[in-house]
Amino acid sequence: MANWRCVKQCGACCHLDPSERPGLEEYLSPAELEQYLSMVGEGGWCINFEQETRECRIYDDRPRFCRVEPDIFQDMYGIEPEEVNDFAIDCCQEQIDAVYGDRSLEQIRFNQEVGI
Repeated sequence: MANWRCVKQCGACCHLDPSERPGLEEYLSPAELEQYLSMVGEGGWCINFEQETRECRIYDDRPRFCRVEPDIFQDMYGIEPEEVNDFAIDCCQEQIDAVYGDRSLEQIRFNQEVGI
């Protein structure tokens, strides 16, 4: 069974371009949506994503919508805790594909890390 985990120095989830993420207002509160949009920088990348190191500058203090945790996913997306693992894997694969490509090093590394 595959187990979701974050792959260091990927950063696909840090590509926040709102045009590529329809329905933000459906799962973000008005305050979170405002915060989200304020974080979108050049080329759609989060202003807190360090391009050179491919790491988040505010990882420990990142907003709730940047966290993969069962209670957050249940609240934001209506995903039951036992479904979070598969949902998170699917989300990451889709986002990595959209940002880097389905045959990218990032996709290969993610699939190896989660056991696919």
